[in-house]
Amino acid sequence: MRPKFEERKETMLAYVEHQGPYSEIPWRSYMERLYGWAKEQKVWPGVHTIGIYYDDPKTVPAERCRSDIAITFKGEASGTEEVKVRKLPATKVAALSFKAPGEGMTGAYSGLLTWIADMGYRATGPPMEIYSKRPEAVDGVMLLYSKLVVPVELG
Repeated sequence: MRPKFEERKETMLAYVEHQGPYSEIPWRSYMERLYGWAKEQKVWPGVHTIGIYYDDPKTVPAERCRSDIAITFKGEASGTEEVKVRKLPATKVAALSFKAPGEGMTGAYSGLLTWIADMGYRATGPPMEIYSKRPEAVDGVMLLYSKLVVPVELG
């Protein structure tokens, strides 16, 4: 799939902060917390899981890499000690659909960032992965289904 630019609408996020190797994020536990929080708060949770990645594991030690694991939601809600809440502002993003083994993610990011620069833009925020469905094993290989999204502006 080819990269493209998209306009993302403002949305509310509920998220759990994580520090440590991206490969060791306890997704199931975080999802249980987030959807449990949404039920307690009586808000409408979105269907897609979002990973926001603040650090480049090539330059930051894995144990210090920071990320937020999030869901969108509609309604009025308050954060807790475990589940934080914030507004994700409307923004222009470069986006690339990704359906491949996780090992291909580094190459996909590299290609997307090169395309952004070639188009005369620059990244203005951390990359996000919006997961459209759960990973699945196909012929013994675990496939990820996501959209890589990077906030951008003309640069």
